Amino acid sequence: MKQRYRVQTQFNPALRAATADRERAVDVLKAGFAEGRLTQDEYNDRMSAAYDAKTYGELAALTADLPAGAVPYPTPMPQWQPPGPPQRVRTNSMAILSMVLGLAEFPTFGLTAIPAIIAGHRARQEMRRTGEQGDGMATFGLVLGYLGIIAWTLFILAGTAVMVRHATHGGGFPARPGGPGGPG
Repeated sequence: MKQRYRVQTQFNPALRAATADRERAVDVLKAGFAEGRLTQDEYNDRMSAAYDAKTYGELAALTADLPAGAVPYPTPMPQWQPPGPPQRVRTNSMAILSMVLGLAEFPTFGLTAIPAIIAGHRARQEMRRTGEQGDGMATFGLVLGYLGIIAWTLFILAGTAVMVRHATHGGGFPARPGGPGGPG
C-alpha cells in the first residue's frame, strides 16, 4: 500500500522561534521600510519587537500587514532523493584505435606498431584532459606497439649479424654441388 505524506502548510504559533526566524522577519520589515510601507518609528518599534519575539506567532503578528518576503515560519526540510541512473562515461576512441592497431601487428608483421604507439600516447593525453575511460586499452596498444618495434629491431639486428658473420668467415655463399665453381 502506497503511503501518502501530507505537507503541513499551517504553523503552530506557539512554537519557539530561532534566531534565523527573527532575522527573516527583520528582513521583511526592512523591505517594508525600504518600499515606504513603514515609517521610521514603526520600523524601529517592530524591529525591536522582532528581536525580542519568542514564538512564531509573535513574529507573524509583526509582519502580517506586509507582503510576504521572507516567511517567518519554518520551511519544509528537503528530503533525500535516490540518485538517478549513473552517468555513462565514454571510452576514448583513440584508446580503442591504439588497442586495435596493437593487435593488428600480428597479421601485418609489425606494420601498425608505430601508429599504435602514437594513438596510445594521444589517447592518454586526451583522457587526462576529458576524463574519459580507456586507459587499459591505450596501455595495451602502447605495450604491443613497443614490443613490436623491439621484436623487429632484434630481428633486423640478428639478420645483420648473421650476414656480417657469413660475409667475413666464408667470403660468400657456399657453392652448389655440380654447379659452377663447385665440385663435380
